[in-house]
Amino acid sequence: MRLLLVEDDPRIALPTARALADAGHEVKVEPDGVRGLTQARSGGYDALLLDVMLPGLDGFELARTLRAEGAEVPIVFLTARGALHDRVDGLDLGGDAYLVKPFELPELLATLRAVVRRGEGVRSARVAFGGGTGLLDARHRQVWWQGQVVGFTAREYALLEVLVLSQGRWFTREELVTRVWGPDFGGEARVVDVYVSYLRRKLAADVLVSSRGLGYRVP
Repeated sequence: MRLLLVEDDPRIALPTARALADAGHEVKVEPDGVRGLTQARSGGYDALLLDVMLPGLDGFELARTLRAEGAEVPIVFLTARGALHDRVDGLDLGGDAYLVKPFELPELLATLRAVVRRGEGVRSARVAFGGGTGLLDARHRQVWWQGQVVGFTAREYALLEVLVLSQGRWFTREELVTRVWGPDFGGEARVVDVYVSYLRRKLAADVLVSSRGLGYRVP
């Protein structure tokens, strides 16, 4: 698993990261909540491990922000705050599990396996894009941008879905017309340019890039 550990105390962060790495996981460590949020938004993590008492942005607020933006990555709180109301708050704010320090490595590994299993079905339908600023939910045909749901027509959404689900791949106008408008579409392929402009207005100018001879892609 690829894990993000947000912990400001190196006496805890370093041995925890080392133990997780020894167990076969890839671990990125951030020492404060602001940097942790930026890194979490970049996507690609199987789970987040968050301390609660963090400088800059505490773990609860970090989790709340990510959930408000539509992120579904599993979150495990690792904290010394073991009171019942803290555990309830953490779970209500979007945490999937809550481990009180000191904890044992086998317990942490088992917790990670459990929360990742539970989240696999949901995450497979949700894809981040735009450097983590956007999130596309293919199951419910919804898109979030900067934490807000954005409304699209059926054709706009279909075009964005094709590009987001194949991020990095170039599509010619003709390929996009076939996928979005159908093989029997009788109009001009430059209709794609018009709909790309609609998407850019609703999201951001650089969320879709173009290149002469290659077409369009979501980077």
